[in-house]
Amino acid sequence: MNVGFIGLGIMGRPMAEHILRSGHRLTVFNRTPDKCAPLVAQGASPADSPAALASTCDIIITMLPDTPDVEAVLFGATGVWQELTPGKVIIDMSTISPAATINFANRLAEKNCEMLDAPVSGGQSGAQAATLTIMVGGKPEIFENCKPLFEAMGKNVFHLGPIGSGQKTKLVNQVICALNIVAMSEGLHLAKLAELDVQQAHKVVSSGAAGSWMLDNLAPRILQDDFKPGFMIKLQQKDLRLAHEFIKTIGADFPGTALTLSMFTKAVEQGLGEQGTQGFINLYRNSESEFRG
Repeated sequence: MNVGFIGLGIMGRPMAEHILRSGHRLTVFNRTPDKCAPLVAQGASPADSPAALASTCDIIITMLPDTPDVEAVLFGATGVWQELTPGKVIIDMSTISPAATINFANRLAEKNCEMLDAPVSGGQSGAQAATLTIMVGGKPEIFENCKPLFEAMGKNVFHLGPIGSGQKTKLVNQVICALNIVAMSEGLHLAKLAELDVQQAHKVVSSGAAGSWMLDNLAPRILQDDFKPGFMIKLQQKDLRLAHEFIKTIGADFPGTALTLSMFTKAVEQGLGEQGTQGFINLYRNSESEFRG
């Protein structure tokens, strides 16, 4: 396949590498051009704008931070829209607003182009190992045509329904993940204040009913004071904001999500946004320091 990839950050770069290694022709664009260099060294072609990339690619993948970023790349002055021709497919693998996703798909349909929303879960490690869970919304036949690309990047690939279904499922995922991060951080901080051997406490609770992906993957990094980002706190906060906004449209009450959003917002306000989500425990540590003066 002739594929374009836009957005070569922590997640995007390894995802693009897997596509290239699977034998597909790849063109890349990133707002910071230097991030294209490792892929170009491996055989990818660089583009100097999203529009230029779209002119040479049949399938265009975006992996970007937020809804406005995707909109700018698709419909901005130098966006993909400028060079779209009928039959091209846009696959957005970012986590953005479901309503915006549906709107973007409708706009792309004006040029007889298709769109899939395909957000992912698994973090940096999953992107590097090509074991991501990929949640896809869109027409079944377009999904089937693009499935080899998804299988190059992920281990668990699901078609979930019409356009927007991937984003809605990802918001469910992010609500559960974020509440688990709070639970993990609060539990480990309690172990510390209880003067337990935190390493041993972690081992014990991980082996029982409290066991979770967060305890297996993020807690060991907390115990090593390693807060390098695999997925940033500010992006988790953004995803919770999107979930909160979506929840309001369906008129339901989700107090856990609202509380967790407020806590992640506080973490960002305290300057923790660039840390990996395991750095959320520093919200507790900072509060302890304030309490002790």
